[in-house]
Order: sequence, then C-alpha cells, then structure tokens
Amino acid sequence: MNGLPEKLTRNWLREQYLKKTANPEQVVTEIIERAKATADMNIWIVPPDMDLIRPYLERLAGLDIKNAPLWGIPFAIKDNIDLEGIKTTAGCPDYTYLPSKSAAVVKRLIDAGAIPVGKTNLDQFATGLVGTRSLFGETHNALKEELISGGSSAGSAVAVAKGQAAFALGTDTAGSGRVPAALNGIYGWKPSCGAWPLSGVVPACASIDCVTVFCHSLADCLAVDQAVRGQEPGDPWSKDYPVPSVRKPAYIYLPEEEPEFYGPFAKEYEQAWYKAVGRMTHIFPEIKRIDTALFAKAAAILYGGPWIAERWADLHHFVEAHPGSVLPVTEKILRSGADYDAASLFQAIHELQSIKAQIRTILNEGVLVMPTCGGTWTREQVRQDPIRTNSDMGRYTNHCNLLDLCAAAVPAEDAADKLPFGITFFAQAKNEDLICGASELLIK
Repeated sequence: MNGLPEKLTRNWLREQYLKKTANPEQVVTEIIERAKATADMNIWIVPPDMDLIRPYLERLAGLDIKNAPLWGIPFAIKDNIDLEGIKTTAGCPDYTYLPSKSAAVVKRLIDAGAIPVGKTNLDQFATGLVGTRSLFGETHNALKEELISGGSSAGSAVAVAKGQAAFALGTDTAGSGRVPAALNGIYGWKPSCGAWPLSGVVPACASIDCVTVFCHSLADCLAVDQAVRGQEPGDPWSKDYPVPSVRKPAYIYLPEEEPEFYGPFAKEYEQAWYKAVGRMTHIFPEIKRIDTALFAKAAAILYGGPWIAERWADLHHFVEAHPGSVLPVTEKILRSGADYDAASLFQAIHELQSIKAQIRTILNEGVLVMPTCGGTWTREQVRQDPIRTNSDMGRYTNHCNLLDLCAAAVPAEDAADKLPFGITFFAQAKNEDLICGASELLIK
C-alpha cells in the first residue's frame, strides 16, 4: 500500500483501520515485501508469508474492531515461543519441533485480534546478548549493519525497528528483552516475572524467564501487556499481578559510582549517559545516589554461579544426544552448568535471598536508572572474542530477574548518528506502575 510509514505503531494502524484508509491485508503485503528486501539481515527464521498469515487475516471478519484492542496489528514471535503449526527451532535446526498449539501469550494476542507474521532469529537457546549466536545467521543491527543487533531476542527487535511488525515478542532471562531494544532505538518492556505466562516457551532458566515485548512506544507496550497479562491454568510460573497504571515514583535512584563503558563507542556512550542524567536531574527533583554493588553482586550469580545449571538441566539430554548440533560457544556455556552441585546452588539461593531483602529496603517506592548497555560491538569483534563481549553486554541487565524486578528499556538521546542509546528503569515486581510513571515523565 502507498503511505505505510517506516515505523509501524498500533495507534497509527488502528486509526487507519477505523477510517478505512487501510486494511490489514495491505499492511501484511507491504511487510512481506520489506522482509524480502532485508533477507540478508537474518531477521527471520520463518519469514512473513501470506500462506502463514492468511488464516489470521480471515478470522478478523468475525471480530469487532471496537472490542478487539489489537485488531489487525501485525506482530513477530521470537522462535523460542510456539505458534501453532509453525516450527519452533530456538535457533537450532536439529531441535526443531512442530507445536500443536500456540504459547499462551500468542493465543491471547490472537484472541485480541493481533496477526502473527513470522518467527524471528535469536541467539541459540536464548543464550547470549549479542544476536550472533545462531545457525540461521548473525542478525544485523537495524541502523548500522556492521554492529550487533543485541540478543538473544535479535530478530524481534530488528523486525520492529525495520517496520516489519508493529510489535514483537521476545524473552528475557539476563537482558534479552532490553539490550536489543537499546541497540535498535526502540522500547523494551519486561514485566514482572510470572505476570505473562510461560507455557509454550522453550525454557532458558524457567525460574527467572520472562516473555517481553518490543515496540515504538511505551503505550504500545502497555497495550500488549494488557492483552496477555494474567495467570494461566497449568502454568506453574504464572502469577496474578494487576495491570500496571501510571504512578510517579517517590525517588529516582542513580548509581553512586560512575558506570563503566566499553567497546568502540565507549566515549559516545559515556557522553550520552551524562546527557541522560542531566535531563533526569531536571525532570526528577527527587533524585538520590545509591551504591549499586549489591546489584552487581546479584548479576555475577547468573553466569558465575549455579543458575547456569538450570539451563543445562533443561537441555543436556538434547546436547548430548546431538553432537555438533549446538554452536561451540553455546555448548561451552551450557556445559559449564554441569560443574555445580546442590550445595553450591543452595549457598547461592541463600546469598541471593539476603541481597533481595536489602534491595527491597533500598528501592521501596523508588525506581533505579542504569544505562541499558554500556556500549556495543561490531559483529566482527564479537566473533573474535565471543565470551567477553557478550559478558559486557549484560553488565547492567543480569541482575534484574534474579532480584525479581520489572524493567522498561527506554530510548534516550542518541550517542551518535545511527547509534542509539537507552536507559532502563527498574522497580520491584509489585511496582510496575512506577516504571510506567518514570518512563512517561521522561518521554514528555
């Protein structure tokens, strides 16, 4: 169709549909063409295709747009989340299976009128924050193709940034729903763990996994949240959290220490951070500085402690039965989980519980702000040093789910031309409305 904007949003599409100046089939047709034109960016594992999408277009005739909040809105699905009748690979061809039903979050979105358009590329088994660990190719950054896209929800973020979906589902264990948002200049919403059901999602660390969404606005993120939030019968991880409202936090907390920056654009990122701090200081008079050593201590437990054993517990049968099927860097990380015993796990649980109690007191009714990422890398640099570069990307993200925090990754002023910079608001699980309030104030 003529006049489809480069960036697709729920509000714009809904307005066009209501005015009958566009229809979903026209939008989907354009998305298919956009996906074909960027095939070398490795965004998709199952790309947009009319045969896949047609049944979802046809079912719209039976839905009243006024009662279906996501009517005709195209969305992408990370390929570790099931879509009925479409293969799930988790970034590993030999792992492929054909699900008989959609994941709970996908079903709820379809029931709200949304249209799944394809399955997106990811770091294999959601193990990585760079977007280069896939047998389906390295996902390119949406703005500078030589840079990483971020991961593990690589294709989902880039699909949104490139106008091939209005929103996209990702997952987040260590930052996979936030890092790609920052690197591609979009929003990443990570609800409280359990607020969105996990049934039909290939586990990374099931006890701290979370389904997330990428959008061009906080409002779009929250529209998706409202459609999918709520307990799911038979899902042992789902919890009953209320739909977040918008509430101003009592305090904004900034790190007392100077954040560390890394990569070829470290100086640009550092300058962007201080610009963001200056803006926040102007917007939020109730700013306090806190020592974030506890957050860093919790973050170190994720990959430097026994939680990696949870990944190994879920995947070791497949890895051992399919030699050569898993990327060497991914297999090395997964196998490290076999090095921990039950005693070390309980020691870590007890240490983490103490940290969580302290952080509950620190945050209370406040919101912590950190850079989403302290830098980025070229894809070539990641190839040369895959472990260290990936580890750097999680410096300000790894603590989140272990500490049972919610988070919103929000674009800030760009670090340089075609080099997005983002910040993340963190709050306790019960305080999602505070990160909404902080994000809304920053956007204004």
